[in-house]
Amino acid sequence: MRIRVLLNSGSTINEGRLAKGGDKLSPEYQKECAVAVIHPRIFKELGCPERIKVISNDETREVVVTAKCEDSVTEEMIFMPRSIWPNVVVEPETFSTGSPLYKGSPVFIEATEEEVRSAEDIVLKVYAGRR
Repeated sequence: MRIRVLLNSGSTINEGRLAKGGDKLSPEYQKECAVAVIHPRIFKELGCPERIKVISNDETREVVVTAKCEDSVTEEMIFMPRSIWPNVVVEPETFSTGSPLYKGSPVFIEATEEEVRSAEDIVLKVYAGRR
């Protein structure tokens, strides 16, 4: 089952602490940032998955992250800490502002058994093209 939601991305205390500390390749950073917070109803609708795939609106980019069920988000949205994981799927259009849509970017989500890629793996395989 694939569900359309809006992706919001932003800083968290631990994301900021780890990023400023230079630990962007650490397992702790991945555990903090390779996460999507999902509303409980949507989480249940997806089958209470351990991981979800977040797919760009044009379905050309995707990233797997750990699913986290919280009622801190609305049913229509997910939240991901600012990091390389949401950057894979955020709409690149800047509308002449120089900054992409980190808030309200339309995406699809679905449950997956695939593993979460490390930040290093994303850089090498997604951005450097070494699939």
